[in-house]
Amino acid sequence: MTFRIVTDSTADLSEDYLQKYDIEVLGMTVTIGDQTFPTIGENSLSNEHLLREIKAGKTVQTSQINSGQFSELFKKFISQNPEEEIVYLAFSSGLSGTYQSAVIAREMVLEEYPQAKITVVDTLAAASGEGFLVQEMVELRESGKSLTEALLIFEELILRLKSLFMVDDLNHLARGGRIPKAVAMVGTMANIKPLLTVDSEGKLTQLTKVRGKKKAIKSLVDMTLEEMDSDYSRVIVAYSGSEATAQEVKELFLAQHVDKVDIRPLSPTIVTHTGSGTLAIFSIAKKNRN
Repeated sequence: MTFRIVTDSTADLSEDYLQKYDIEVLGMTVTIGDQTFPTIGENSLSNEHLLREIKAGKTVQTSQINSGQFSELFKKFISQNPEEEIVYLAFSSGLSGTYQSAVIAREMVLEEYPQAKITVVDTLAAASGEGFLVQEMVELRESGKSLTEALLIFEELILRLKSLFMVDDLNHLARGGRIPKAVAMVGTMANIKPLLTVDSEGKLTQLTKVRGKKKAIKSLVDMTLEEMDSDYSRVIVAYSGSEATAQEVKELFLAQHVDKVDIRPLSPTIVTHTGSGTLAIFSIAKKNRN
């Protein structure tokens, strides 16, 4: 292993995958009413429980990973192997303060361990888009690339990551300040489905509006196929609530000869802000995102 990879629970990577490739994950927390739940580990919050509470009208919110948690983790790895390079692949700075917490922690640790090798990378991505990029970094590491070599490729991939999604209830995103309230209002009128993306600053932005769920799904698939880089013929379809729609989308991509299509549930951290009925598609595009 040429360097150590650290990420966070919003990347939606399975426990088996994390263990197989020795990836360290820090977890955000979700508070429901007056009770706070972890998003990783044995007692982590399940989507089923979270969605029941949201449906019941409970107040839910997420908390970012703080600098102390990053500092503690970085120091642990440094004490185990002072020469090992560490790279943290962060949830988008446009959606959370977690990236900044890691930057602060890095500076604190370097004051105490000036020879430490810690790199903090803003993926400008969320959910399985972040996970997609983590997997690409793992593949670069497994191929024998040094961290310097891997970052040259990785930073270019960040710019070409395409994230497209739709949600059934945009009010969740509006309450969390992730989209303007005006966008949410449009989405509740006349079965209009705003299609959203994560832009070059890592923020949510509206691409277009489509009437009806079927047309919205077709638009997401068509946009992905039109812009996909054939050298990265892989798609991740992420969802909250029922998996049935995600399976239908997977079949659409397989029919268009996309080499690999993975289906993954969104993490509770993301579902807190999107609710049930979210569908997201992640791929590597030929051109940089706007």
